[in-house]
Amino acid sequence: MSDQGTTPTPSPAPPAPTGRPPKVTNRGRTAVPVASSNSDSTDMPEFELFGSPGPRGLPPLTEYLDIFDVDMMRRPDESNKMQHHTAFYSSDQLVVRRGQEFQVNITFNRPYDPARDKIAVEFVIGSSPQYSKGTYIPVFPTKQRKGSWEGRITNKSDKTVTMGITPTANCIVGKYHMYVAVSTPFGIRRTRKDHSRDLYILFNPWVADDAVFLDDEPEREECVMSEMGLIFHGSSDDVSERNWNYGQFNYGILDACLYIMDRAEMPITDRGDPIKISRKASAMLNSRDDEGVLVGSWSGDYTYGVAPTSWTGSTDILLGYASSKMPVCYAQCWVYAAVFNTFLRCLGIPSRVVTNFYSAHDNDGNLKTDIILDDNGRIDRNLTRDSIWNYHCWNECFMSRPDLPPGFGGWQVVDATPQETSDGMYRCGPASVKAIKHGQICFPFDAAFVFAEVNSDVVFYSRSRDGTMEPVKVNRTHVGRMVLTKTPGEMTRRDITDQYKFSEGSAEERTVLEKAEEYGCKREKSNPPPADVDLVLPTLEVSVGDDFSFSLELVNRSDQQRTVDAYISGSVVFYTGVTSSEFLFMTPTVEIEPNKSVKELVEVQSKSYMKQLVEQANLHFIVTGKVKETGQIVTAMKVVNLHNPKLIIEVSGGGKVSEEMMASVQFTNPFTFSLEGVYIRMEGPGIMPPKFKYYSLIAGGSSLTWTEFFIPLRAGSTRVIATLDCPSLRQVLGQATITIEP
Repeated sequence: MSDQGTTPTPSPAPPAPTGRPPKVTNRGRTAVPVASSNSDSTDMPEFELFGSPGPRGLPPLTEYLDIFDVDMMRRPDESNKMQHHTAFYSSDQLVVRRGQEFQVNITFNRPYDPARDKIAVEFVIGSSPQYSKGTYIPVFPTKQRKGSWEGRITNKSDKTVTMGITPTANCIVGKYHMYVAVSTPFGIRRTRKDHSRDLYILFNPWVADDAVFLDDEPEREECVMSEMGLIFHGSSDDVSERNWNYGQFNYGILDACLYIMDRAEMPITDRGDPIKISRKASAMLNSRDDEGVLVGSWSGDYTYGVAPTSWTGSTDILLGYASSKMPVCYAQCWVYAAVFNTFLRCLGIPSRVVTNFYSAHDNDGNLKTDIILDDNGRIDRNLTRDSIWNYHCWNECFMSRPDLPPGFGGWQVVDATPQETSDGMYRCGPASVKAIKHGQICFPFDAAFVFAEVNSDVVFYSRSRDGTMEPVKVNRTHVGRMVLTKTPGEMTRRDITDQYKFSEGSAEERTVLEKAEEYGCKREKSNPPPADVDLVLPTLEVSVGDDFSFSLELVNRSDQQRTVDAYISGSVVFYTGVTSSEFLFMTPTVEIEPNKSVKELVEVQSKSYMKQLVEQANLHFIVTGKVKETGQIVTAMKVVNLHNPKLIIEVSGGGKVSEEMMASVQFTNPFTFSLEGVYIRMEGPGIMPPKFKYYSLIAGGSSLTWTEFFIPLRAGSTRVIATLDCPSLRQVLGQATITIEP
């Protein structure tokens, strides 16, 4: 019988794996796993024998040098912390900066004799310390034996030796264990592991050989040592400010910052490079793809966390992340920037928070922000997808850039707000500010993205019924209107726009934009002739809950009469420029005599916008229109920030270190309706840990007073900061400046 028509029987599929998949490791590729945790460590043996032990076990060591005590000189008032600018760190361990000598006292069982005694101070970091990788560093006191770190005897007194140790200016930043070792003929005897001998080594902006060296004392004092932040928001013609406690010296913050790098599984060997650390942290400060520190939310519903507008400082966020090992809810751009600033300053990298007003965040990576109008001149909200944020906060950190041509070191933009992916992760930077200013957007990292944030053109397109679009107006000056940061040593703002771009319309600006185009940035080439009718919207200062009115001025610059069919739209918007709801729409037709102007009154009642308000109380007015006689499109835009009521803070008491003081927060609900689910937060750099109080309801027109006691820890000028936050009223702020005497 033929078997040609038979079908082969399929073999059974292998059984599906059950249980957890095996852990992927480097075993088989490398002899030791890549060390990526600063908290993991290997204990060094107390006695390391030369060769194998004899039949009688370990030899007697009583006649050889023995270590009785090691004093790390780690108190805040001792020379190490004073000279290394680390006395403010609330840590029981020694905290020093690389590239600079620190001292340790070692007491032996007898006087140390350099002619016959061989000693070394050993530093180890990570789980698999190796000399070749810079994770095991022996330091010798004599010039005959040299290690990578310098060592010298600075003082001898009876049985005690003071040894000066200078870590290299590019060594790994993190937490080290220290051992003292003595060589005997039989082997090496060393101290037992003791956490009191752990030390932290940080970046050193005071030393010229360090990559983060900043040779500007006021700037360095501000960007490394200052805990008091001032972050700007609002709009360019109505700038508001919020205080922030960076708290980089607070207890537990340094360990929390090291944990962030551990959580990112950043190789220990990369942790001496500020470029790699700032780039890795820019990804880890948001939770989008790596379970990082902060969950971003722009929803308005913060039921399961803290509203972004409610935070007063970074301490609760970083300590919460380190203890829970879970991302903290919630953040928006200034929270990301403020916490990132704490991280950078804590590790010793000079940094500052920067605010860009009218920041372009377009959806297609060009240098254009597109606004689509129908053929009557009315904005088409379904087709307009690009957004211009009223403001956006990011960070600048100071470092050399040996990976770039000379001249592009200095301030670098890093941004932890998750917007676009960079090399597959939500992060941004470091991007050289000088490269951005000069259009050299080919340089890593993400310079093109930041360049677009400050240089985009706003292009109005008229879309005809057949779907074709024609540019009718180009505004080249709206985006990147102003870039602000805090003035060093003062609670005022500093305009640094000129560090990002040349003045509008200058020859240098044109050259820069042409250079950016060479690297692939697309710009709007068309230059529609300006209409002979101008629209002018006034600057307004309005409080939440007010009725208000303003005049739209239409100016005819021609010698003929003009008729404008106008569309006046008022919308409640998020600070990201995204529209929440439209509360006003008017369609006046205005006739204007030659070379004259006409004012059109716009009245706004609070009841029309109050129910729709979102957290930062921004109203966006956009006026568009078509000139009947010429067919030209005219436009104007204005953001109105509604001003919130303030918290009043009063501080009383001694005003001296270690003397109890009292801070009172007072608030009156200015509305006729009740505020429900109210949180008030309060803290102060160097004087008061974060505190909060919950009120289920504050009736309309009623007042409250909340009082807290605190004990200042150090002298100087500082502030008590407070916020009030509830679903129907966000971003209520208050502060009081106080001076603490020693």
